Amino acid sequence: MTCVLTVNIRKKFSGERPAAFELSLAEKFSPGFTVLFGASGAGKSTLLDCVAGLLKPDAGWIALNDESFFDAAEKVFIPPQRRRVAYVLQSLALFPHLTVEQNVNYGIAELPKEERNKSLERILAAFHIENLRKRKPAELSGGEKQRVALARSLVTQPRVLLLDEPLTGLDAALRQAILRDLREWNEANRIPILYVTHNRDEADAIGERMLALANGRVVDSGAPRQVLDAPRSLAIARAVGFENVLRGEVAVRRVADGVMKVKLAQGACELEVPLSAAKEGGAVQIAIRAGDILVATEQPRGLSARNVLPGVLQSLEPQGTMVVAMVDAGATFTVHLTPGAVRALKLRPQLAIWLIIKTHSCHLVAE
Repeated sequence: MTCVLTVNIRKKFSGERPAAFELSLAEKFSPGFTVLFGASGAGKSTLLDCVAGLLKPDAGWIALNDESFFDAAEKVFIPPQRRRVAYVLQSLALFPHLTVEQNVNYGIAELPKEERNKSLERILAAFHIENLRKRKPAELSGGEKQRVALARSLVTQPRVLLLDEPLTGLDAALRQAILRDLREWNEANRIPILYVTHNRDEADAIGERMLALANGRVVDSGAPRQVLDAPRSLAIARAVGFENVLRGEVAVRRVADGVMKVKLAQGACELEVPLSAAKEGGAVQIAIRAGDILVATEQPRGLSARNVLPGVLQSLEPQGTMVVAMVDAGATFTVHLTPGAVRALKLRPQLAIWLIIKTHSCHLVAE
């Protein structure tokens, strides 16, 4: 049977969170990966805790198919141990005094010995940790511990899997290897998996669907690339790392061209942006990645890019493998350049330059 998790809940907080915080969410989670993305405090871990039964919502319901985990109206609350929901946290919480084999066996101790042994062998093989069975957690690397934690959770054949940043601290190669094993396990078992991560590579690698949360609410959803590359909310734009967020008002709408002109509030500068439902005179916010802005030392001509802004280079600051440039072009823009580009263009503070920004690099975001 296909497992579908339905969550329609409201949970208010006070004290440890701002008094105004409230998680309010109504979603269906089908088999496969759903990535939960958002800044700290957006409500991601709160959602997982409610599904696991570690937190009791104030209103609504949580159900797997027709089985209620929680129903406020019917006064139903199934305790965590009866939900068959696996939860892997960043801390992993392996038992330090038990071997890998004993850690993995812990959740299936009540099974007959023959069945328990078969389950153990299958899950150790699935996560490539057969040779670690006699070791204790202190003898394992970070990646090995992650594999053991996943095996211990999945050997119980859960109906829902919750993962709260389980691969934090691992290098890219290890993350990709573990994610590959997790994807293969999911292809065979097909249960709803809710995966919290701040890592773009993880989201792209496993996310069949993404929910972007801000202030306890879903502000965007879709394929990870779509949500992260074209955010529709200010909170997600900031969380993803859009360096330029500019306020302005719509000066002209050109419906036939699919664009509109926005006069920026910060100075005498206009940007052409994709057409939206905003009316002329309406306030808007524009998010632009620093890496999507080009620099020229001579006025460009014959370009398809519609935004060519004269400006003055204010500062250049090396940061790792890139150089961060601050440019006054009627408004202040942050631009990312390579050191090679800085040398080739002979860039220096107070140099007159031009910024080139494509219309579709300007993303309209809501508050």
